[in-house]
Amino acid sequence: MSVSTAEGALVGHDEKYRTCLDTGLKVYAKTETLIKVNAVAAVLFLAVGGLFGVLVALTRWPGVHLLPADLFYLVLTAHGAAVLLFWIIFFEVAILYFASSILLNCRLATPHFAWLGFLLMVGGSLLATVAVLQGESSVMFTSYVPMQAAPHFYLGLILFAVGALLACCVFFGTLVIAKEEQTYEGSVPLVTFGAITAAIIAVFTIASGAIILIPTFLWSIGYIAEIDTVTYKLVWWGMGHSSQQINVSAHVAVWYCIAALVLGAKPLSEKVSRTAFLLYILFLQLACAHHMLVEPGISSEWKVFNTSYALYLAVLGSLIHGMSIPGAVEAAQRRRGFTKGIFGWLRQAPWGNPAFSGFALSVVLFGFLGGISGVVLGTEQINILMHNTLYVPGHFHATVVAGTTLAFMAISYLVVPLIFQRDLVFKTIAKWQPYVFAIGVGGTSLFMMGAGTLGISRRHWDITFSDASLTFDVPGTAFLMLGLNGIFGLLAGVGGLMYILVIVGSILFGKRRDAEAVKANPIVAGGEAVSTYGSEGTLKLPGTITLVAVFFTAFVLYYFINWKFLSEVWPLS
Repeated sequence: MSVSTAEGALVGHDEKYRTCLDTGLKVYAKTETLIKVNAVAAVLFLAVGGLFGVLVALTRWPGVHLLPADLFYLVLTAHGAAVLLFWIIFFEVAILYFASSILLNCRLATPHFAWLGFLLMVGGSLLATVAVLQGESSVMFTSYVPMQAAPHFYLGLILFAVGALLACCVFFGTLVIAKEEQTYEGSVPLVTFGAITAAIIAVFTIASGAIILIPTFLWSIGYIAEIDTVTYKLVWWGMGHSSQQINVSAHVAVWYCIAALVLGAKPLSEKVSRTAFLLYILFLQLACAHHMLVEPGISSEWKVFNTSYALYLAVLGSLIHGMSIPGAVEAAQRRRGFTKGIFGWLRQAPWGNPAFSGFALSVVLFGFLGGISGVVLGTEQINILMHNTLYVPGHFHATVVAGTTLAFMAISYLVVPLIFQRDLVFKTIAKWQPYVFAIGVGGTSLFMMGAGTLGISRRHWDITFSDASLTFDVPGTAFLMLGLNGIFGLLAGVGGLMYILVIVGSILFGKRRDAEAVKANPIVAGGEAVSTYGSEGTLKLPGTITLVAVFFTAFVLYYFINWKFLSEVWPLS
């Protein structure tokens, strides 16, 4: 085997690589190219899906009510597919390749299969999108039967899922190569371990999708007479909600990655953080049960088990990360000399760095909005208050958008210089982008949850039901909620546009990062921290403990407020 440290040198199997000037990690040429194409495809779908999202928000705004009913459901379906599936999973595939090949200093397994997976994902996503835009498949994200989409809608989703499964297989194969060729010492890095968690959940998710989408495709072409609606819902949510559990695992891994790269932070305890990821594998997918809690065809025993004893263990995993990640940041900051007071480390954090600010805002919004509301929705008794109301999309905008999307945006500001080797352009816009987007999606989530608490329907395009034979008494506050939702939706759209402008502009026109540029503008403080095993080993974290106490107080208060709401539904007196 010939080994050279020069740019473009050859190693075993004739794999070309370069040594990253920022991190010192080996970046294999084939891996780098696949990361680039998946990231670009992701950003393109984010741009399209984000536009559709703004149109949805403007239609739900009673004072604007932009789209007629048929176009609203078409746009809503396209929005869900583009951002909940295509944008996020393309980006997650890029994360899998980074977490395996680059962090483990290893060549990518079977790059030809990786390319096949990418082409299947592109072809499937385009096929499904075309089916929706043709106006034949406005079945929304859930696509519940007996509503029927065009056959190529289901076929597109199946092809996309097969491509994503191939990407997972390439990821697992790369782990095997790294182990056999001993390209790392000890355990895999924590970020890689988080990616393994995401990939394992992805296999479960894709299997659920295949189990239900293949017969649904056959039903759409007339080969199968009918599909039981309860069975469809049960199995479909094994895909539809578990796909969001891939996101949780992936964006938590991204949080650890950003903290390590920007600040050199290490988890408080690697073993405890790994245990939290393990709890995700075992229990996180059970959260899909909250979509079935008012379904009369499902037994009470199934509902109670999934929403109590088992679900609490998944929540425990998130609570561990919720302390470990800010604790790691505090420990790293104090190690760097920011020791004044309880929150001196937080005030002196690099808030002007969009990678850090996006990461920090993602942690806060995901925890306070997405996490707390998720536990509320996952409680069988309380769920009946908000099921099928706008509270549900308000919740998953807090998780998938304020949590996952904002985290992926944040790490993009590191991906561009480290992988595309380009400096960021429009740096002032980049600096403010995470704040604009976070305020927008945070407000959108809050006001949708507020409207849902007032009973506003999740799926109807007109909250007044003006064309219905039976009227619905809409609380006046709901009009205010949806108006504010529209305003903050526009703000989120502006934040998304700022992100697209910076990322696409940087890829196309950013200055090439050579050794001189890296020395003049270093962006990584702890390149070695992200690829090694290690723990901070301290709990002297007064700031983090204070923040965690605030979170638990908010959690307990909001949880019991909802029990108070429930007690007023059926008075006992």
